[in-house]
Formats: sequence, C-alpha cells, structure tokens
Amino acid sequence: MFTASGNAKLYSYVINHRPRPDFGEEPHSIAVVELAEGPRMMTNIVGCPQTPEALQLDMPLKVTFEDKSDDIALPKFTPANSPAGA
Repeated sequence: MFTASGNAKLYSYVINHRPRPDFGEEPHSIAVVELAEGPRMMTNIVGCPQTPEALQLDMPLKVTFEDKSDDIALPKFTPANSPAGA
C-alpha cells in the first residue's frame, strides 16, 4: 500500500446534461482520469466550466474531496492550474 499523489490527467469524459438531485440543474462531467501512479478511475471534474473547451484531454488535474457525510468523502478532480487545484 502507498499514498497516491493526488495528481492525474483527464483520460476521457462525457458531459451529462440530464438533471440530478445531487448535481442540480447544471451539466456535469462524468470522467475517467489517469492517476500519476498509473491506475485509472471514474470520477467527476469540478471547479471549471463543463464544456469541451474547458475539459481538454490530458489536462493536468488535482484531487479534491467532497464530503458526503462524517464518514464518506468522494474524490473529484479539478484543473491543476485552478485556485482549488493549487
């Protein structure tokens, strides 16, 4: 077991335009990111516009966590150059 760096790059994504109670009415990305350590994982990209212009393949990302409860935090990713990713 080892600690992951939290760095990744955008491998693939779709933009979902269907409303969801936990995402509101705005479009949201469903993405596959490639961690710096090699594995890929499904997640969401947050902290940037949910458009093809903003979501560029291979863009550098940094992990952020969304608290769902006192015991559960979901990993999501934000562009590495954004204030949330810095």
